[in-house]
Amino acid sequence: MVAGDESEIALSTQDLREVTAFAAACAEVMLEVFEADQPDDSRPRDAVGAAWDFARGGERGKSLRDTAWAALRAAKSADTAAAREAAWAAMSAAGAAYLHPLAKATQVKHILGAGAHAARAVELVAGHDPRIGADHAERAVRRATPVVVEVLRRFPPAPDGGGRVGELMRVMDAALRPYTPAE
Repeated sequence: MVAGDESEIALSTQDLREVTAFAAACAEVMLEVFEADQPDDSRPRDAVGAAWDFARGGERGKSLRDTAWAALRAAKSADTAAAREAAWAAMSAAGAAYLHPLAKATQVKHILGAGAHAARAVELVAGHDPRIGADHAERAVRRATPVVVEVLRRFPPAPDGGGRVGELMRVMDAALRPYTPAE
């Protein structure tokens, strides 16, 4: 368990693995959007793969962090906004393993960032249709396990700001807090 003073939240390694698996599942569905834009760039796929490796019992070490940074760099090389969002979703999936035990709303990005970026990517692919993004965010909510929901509830609600991705994150956050997922 990771915990300390009152401003910290207890997080087990298994909690981190569950959150990372959720984030990887959210990001994975958007890899094809990035790969259609940059077919020879495997950095986002590598980041999602590293997230899955950690979620399934692997190390939370330098290579996982490095794949997250590489996916971020891949986002900068994308030609389309949708591809950038897909790469950011992959970066967020690898970064989910680094959810900090700080009782701060900004930490919710580690839990829901991949889903929000993926929802924005699909929204952009659909010609900026916000209904498509909202539907995708709803599917991500249904993908959350009881552990993911319980971990999310330990943190304050998602912060304001962040543009459309922030808005999608707050939609997911509001839907998950009262949600009781099927086991």
